[in-house]
Amino acid sequence: MCGIAGIMMRDGRRPDPRILDALVRALAHRGPDGHGEYVADTAALANTRLAIIDLETGDQPLYDDQGAVLVANGEIYNDPELRIELKGVRFATRSDCEPPLYVYRRDGIGFADALRGMYALAIYDSASGRLILARDPFGIKQLYYVERPECFAFASEPQALIAAGLASRTLRHPAAAELFQLKFTTGAETIFADIRRVLPGETLVLTDGHVRERRRQIALNDGAPQTADYAEGVSRLDEVLNDTVSHHLRSDVPYGLFLSSGIDSSALAALITRLTGQPLMAFTAGFPGTAAADESAVARRVAEAVGARHRLIEITAKDFLRLAPRVAAALDDPTTDPAALPTYALAAAASNDVKVVLTGEGGDEMFCGYSRYYRARRRLFKRHARSRGEFDGLKGMNGMFTAWRDGLARVERQAARTHDTFIRQLQAVDCAEWLPNDLLIKVDRCLMAHGIEGRTPFLDPVVANFAFPLPDRFKATMRMSKRLLRDWVAANLPAAEPYVRKKGFNPPVREWIASLQPRLEKQVAQQPGVRAIFTREQVATAFADLKRHYQAAWSLVFYALWHSHHVLEIPSDGTIEEVLAQAASLT
Repeated sequence: MCGIAGIMMRDGRRPDPRILDALVRALAHRGPDGHGEYVADTAALANTRLAIIDLETGDQPLYDDQGAVLVANGEIYNDPELRIELKGVRFATRSDCEPPLYVYRRDGIGFADALRGMYALAIYDSASGRLILARDPFGIKQLYYVERPECFAFASEPQALIAAGLASRTLRHPAAAELFQLKFTTGAETIFADIRRVLPGETLVLTDGHVRERRRQIALNDGAPQTADYAEGVSRLDEVLNDTVSHHLRSDVPYGLFLSSGIDSSALAALITRLTGQPLMAFTAGFPGTAAADESAVARRVAEAVGARHRLIEITAKDFLRLAPRVAAALDDPTTDPAALPTYALAAAASNDVKVVLTGEGGDEMFCGYSRYYRARRRLFKRHARSRGEFDGLKGMNGMFTAWRDGLARVERQAARTHDTFIRQLQAVDCAEWLPNDLLIKVDRCLMAHGIEGRTPFLDPVVANFAFPLPDRFKATMRMSKRLLRDWVAANLPAAEPYVRKKGFNPPVREWIASLQPRLEKQVAQQPGVRAIFTREQVATAFADLKRHYQAAWSLVFYALWHSHHVLEIPSDGTIEEVLAQAASLT
């Protein structure tokens, strides 16, 4: 995993090396093991490297023998298979990112269809003058771009484009409304007015700095189910899980697992141990002295059952004060998901022992883990998710945000046209927006802030092609979500207690915020970004009933910290109160 960036000029000039250097500096945390640059004619590419595969010869950019150059962020898990397919090619490295260059020569701009992995990559073909950008179908790796009169530029993170002077800090207000109501923003547009996302599965083709062609690879396809017999489905699931985890374990550096009490990470623990026969390094978050769901007891039993080396990372209110500004700084493409806090803390701890971490993201979306899926089976849930925003129902805020659901509604209409059951439509919407724009951004930024690669075995074409077309009854019953995966875990790792109601990975932000009132409420209300949207009375309303509306209060705290860092340029190395005090002093 790495950071990538690049420029393609529109005015015929050579890219300014100072801008390229600024991009590299801004992405240095993503690639502490080195960096490389390529400049020719009107195009330039850059990479900061986190070395995972081919530690000795895998530096980027990578070159083919016909003038094409590649920089990539991610991992291509079918690298060995591609090398066998590409007969006659004399590879210069063992890097998993070298074969895509030759797949491009073979398949043209449809080359990404052959890749199995997580990636955001760029290829500059000097012979044709084309720049090609591609992102994996699930959106595991992010890629952003800006179009200016003189150039097109891209980078792994929005903040790099801003730091290089290629984009402004001006915000797009509809996205802010989405952020407060949904906890994330949707579609190609980001919260920054100048910056857009390459969509999951999208390939862009540019010449002369202009996008000439777009194509899209879809992650989820209905197809025909591979089996209609449930017992055979469980057996087939075992093969699929073995396949994906074995591919995701390809690494030349130590790896570990984020282990919660949920069945997704427990399933990964069982599979990793089965496939390697070695003790696994597992990391679990705990919140001592709070009312938060304690995952540590179940996680410890799972770790003992598989013989893992288990580390419990305890996070306290004092840690919250210190970590929250850093989390907001890391999440330049923001999500107010409070699970980012323990994810960041786990990554900081894991960085002392490993360079790769496997996580269970995607298990809920692939196998129907949310309650809305089994409620849909019972016909108790006939509308799409997130029809009510986080700030709806608060006194004085009904109707405050308009059109905040338009992005989701567009995806829902497309899903209704494409998929034949309502459960599949729910899955498709989750995979199109919630997954890439919340969960996967959270994992990417929180881990890369500490120089760690995150891998998500459930988000694999092999898994999706098996799980998504399954009959609804295999995935959700009238009373239970994630039926097939739960039954597999029950047979293979009963210590995980797969039929116990899911607790979720939610830190006690309600208690932490309550411990800081009323000073925190006052500071949030005074923060310039918050004050531009909310009155002091509205902020007080959000803080008044933390038991029912803690997410609204946390969203305000997070946005105050996020705006302070990414718009007001206040450093994030202080506590919550110190950062917000600096923000208030600017008014």
